[in-house]
Amino acid sequence: MLDLRQLRYFIAVAEHENVARAAEQLHISQSPLSRQIMQLEEHLGVRLFERSKQRIRLTQEGRDLLGEARTLMTNAQRVEAFGRRLGTGTAGRLAIGYVEAAMHSNVLAPALRSFRRASPSVTLSLQALGTRLQFERLTQKALDLGYTYRPPEPGAGLDSTAVRDEPLVLAMPSDHPLARSRSIKSHQLDQHSWIAVARQPVDTVRPALIAACQRAGFTPDITYEASDPLSSLSLVSAGLGMAFVQSSLSAMAPKGVLFREVPWLDLRVSLHLVWRADDQRAVISQFREAAALP
Repeated sequence: MLDLRQLRYFIAVAEHENVARAAEQLHISQSPLSRQIMQLEEHLGVRLFERSKQRIRLTQEGRDLLGEARTLMTNAQRVEAFGRRLGTGTAGRLAIGYVEAAMHSNVLAPALRSFRRASPSVTLSLQALGTRLQFERLTQKALDLGYTYRPPEPGAGLDSTAVRDEPLVLAMPSDHPLARSRSIKSHQLDQHSWIAVARQPVDTVRPALIAACQRAGFTPDITYEASDPLSSLSLVSAGLGMAFVQSSLSAMAPKGVLFREVPWLDLRVSLHLVWRADDQRAVISQFREAAALP
C-alpha cells in the first residue's frame, strides 16, 4: 500500500527538482526527505529520479508517476474534506420515511427546507410508508429517520419525540342540511353519508375513528372511500358525504367544503419523529435541529 506522505514528498521534490527547496517547503530536513524518496523507489521497484551533484531530475517513469500522484493526492484531499463534512453532519445521505399527515400538516416540508439550507450537500431520500413499516426499516437501518403516527414501543432500540398533535374536524358540503349549525352535536351525525380513507395494505386509522364515533354515540355510515384525506375532501366538495380530517387540512380544502370543530370526539392525529437510539451521527442531530427538536 502506498504511503500518501511519501507521495506528497515525491511531488514536492519533483516540482522543485531540488531536495533542499522541497525540504524547506515541507518543513523537514533534507536527509529524512531523501530517505523517504528512496524508500518509495524501493517499494515501487523503479527509479524515479536521476541524481547528480548539481541537481535531481525526474526519469521518464518519474514523470509518468507524477501525474497519477497528483490525481491521487487531489482525490485524497477530497475524501478527507468529505469525511470532515460527514463528521459535522453537512454531508452524507439520509433516508426519511413519512406518513401522509406529516406532509399534509406542514411538518415535513419546513424541516426539509431548514435542513437543506444548513446541509446542502446531504442527499435526501423520502419514502411514504406506514408507521409499522417505518419501525421495521429503521431497525433494519434501511431508514435513518421517520415521521410516524405513534411512538415506538419501549425496548425497540428507537427514540422519538412528538412533533405535532392536532384534533380532527368535521368536513361537510356547504349545502349540507347541518351547514347552518355552528355547533354540531354527535347525535346529529347519525344517518348521514360518510367518506372514509382506506389505507393499504393495513388500515389502522379507520377502526380507531369508528371506535371514537361509537364512544361519542353514533356509528358513521361509510358510503364512499378515498385513498387519502385530501381526496376525501374532494368527495365532500362534490356533495357525497361528510368526513373527519385533521384540522390542518382545512387550509387545503377545495371550494364547497365547510368545517366544524368537534371537541367531543376523543381522537387526535399525532406525529412523532423517530430515529435509532444508537445513531449518534451528526447528520441526525442536524436534522433534529432543523426540525426544531431538542
